[in-house]
Amino acid sequence: MRQTASTSAGGISARSARAGETERATYEPAYIRIANTMAEQIGAGVFRPGDQLPTEAQLRAQFGVSPMTIRRAVNLLLDRGLVTTTQGKGTFVRSLDMGEAVFRLHEITEMWTGDDSVDVLLLEARIVPGDEEAATALHRTPGEPLVFMRRLIRRRGVPLIYQMEHVVYDERRPLVESELQVTSLDGVLLAGRGEGVPSGRLTIQAVSLDAEAATHLGVPVESPAFCVEHLFLDFEGEPVSWGKFLCRADQFRLSTTIGVAPAHKEEP
Repeated sequence: MRQTASTSAGGISARSARAGETERATYEPAYIRIANTMAEQIGAGVFRPGDQLPTEAQLRAQFGVSPMTIRRAVNLLLDRGLVTTTQGKGTFVRSLDMGEAVFRLHEITEMWTGDDSVDVLLLEARIVPGDEEAATALHRTPGEPLVFMRRLIRRRGVPLIYQMEHVVYDERRPLVESELQVTSLDGVLLAGRGEGVPSGRLTIQAVSLDAEAATHLGVPVESPAFCVEHLFLDFEGEPVSWGKFLCRADQFRLSTTIGVAPAHKEEP
């Protein structure tokens, strides 16, 4: 397993590393700055899959920081999936693994960040006896009361997402009445769950829209859609909300990046 020659000469071009550090020093903690510098070098091919990174002592000397700072930087690279460590041997650059790619619905992410052209239309909010599917998801007995809601999420008047949700009923909270006030996507995430939830689970699969969902979304029956099934849990790990976002496939795409993209070179 090869180790890059630059390691013995101060690692990653100490001069350029220090220049990058100076530019970022005003707003980044040292361990993040170091991790980002190392990630950029991995993306640029200075360190390639299988290469060993400089030792902790070398990194301390290069960046002028404490052992704890270097360990935090390496842990951050580990969290990003860029490196792996072997006890007694060191830290090595990982090869890309397609199975670890994390995809996101790009446009949905953008919609949740303050897009003023997005609004939420509440179609229904009422207390219903929980059917078997909802009761099972929420760890309830079929027939127990649940709050059922349907919403249509639009951007510039165009319907994009049809949502159905069941929330555990709590007679101490006027949940149905509060739903009438929800007009934003942030409100959709918080409504019925107090101040938000500590954890949840999302599952994305491709589906064909039934007549009801297709009508609301303004597309033909059996049109393709992304179904984002969500289950939110409380601090005790118990389910409090379960439902589905049906997203028009012609308006959304799955996207991700793998590894570290090399920095763009400036034109001479």
